[in-house]
Amino acid sequence: MLVKGFFAAYLILWFYLAFEPLDRFDWVLDNLLVFLLGPPFLYSARRFRFSDQSYILILVYLTLCAVGAHWSYSFVPAGDWLRDGFGFARNHYDRIVHFSFGLLLAYPLKEWLERVARVAPPWPYFFAPLLLVAASAIFECIEAIVVELVNPDLGTIFLGAQGDIWDAQKDIIVALYGGALAMLVARLAEAKAAPPKNLNL
Repeated sequence: MLVKGFFAAYLILWFYLAFEPLDRFDWVLDNLLVFLLGPPFLYSARRFRFSDQSYILILVYLTLCAVGAHWSYSFVPAGDWLRDGFGFARNHYDRIVHFSFGLLLAYPLKEWLERVARVAPPWPYFFAPLLLVAASAIFECIEAIVVELVNPDLGTIFLGAQGDIWDAQKDIIVALYGGALAMLVARLAEAKAAPPKNLNL
C-alpha cells in the first residue's frame, strides 16, 4: 500500500512537471530512459518483485530526475539555493542526482543480483556499486552522442557541464561514492538485524 502511494505521488508530480518545462526538447531527452525503460520495468514486476524498500528508493530517484528534467538540471531552484547558501561556484543539483544514482539504486541492484543473478554473498555488495559506475559512464557517453547527433546547440543545457571540463568524470565518481555508501549502510544494517550466533559454551 505504501509503495502504491509513492507511485501515485510520483505519477502526479511527473505529469505536473511535464507541463511547461524550461526547455521542451531538453525535457524529452532527459525523459528518454523513463519512456524506454518504464514499460519493461513495470511488466517485469509480474515475474520479479523488488522489496518495498527498493521500490521506494527507485521512486525517490525518479522523482529527483523528474524535477531535474523540468528545470534542465542546471537551473533547478534547489541547486541555486545551495549554491548561494554555501558559496558554490555552480548549481550542483545534477551532481546530487548522480550521487543519488549510486545511493538510491545500489540496494535494488544488490537485491536483483542476489535473487535473480544468484550472485553469492558478499559479492553483490561490491558488484552493485561497480555496475552503477559502469552504467553512469555509459550514460555520459550516450549523452554526448545524443547531443552531437540530435542537436549540438542544446549541448550546454543537456550535458549540464556548466563550464567544468571534468564534469562527466565527477558525475561518475560521485555515483561510485553514493553506491559505496549505500552498500556500507546496507551491510551494517543487515549485520545488526542478523540473529546472534549460538555459542556452545
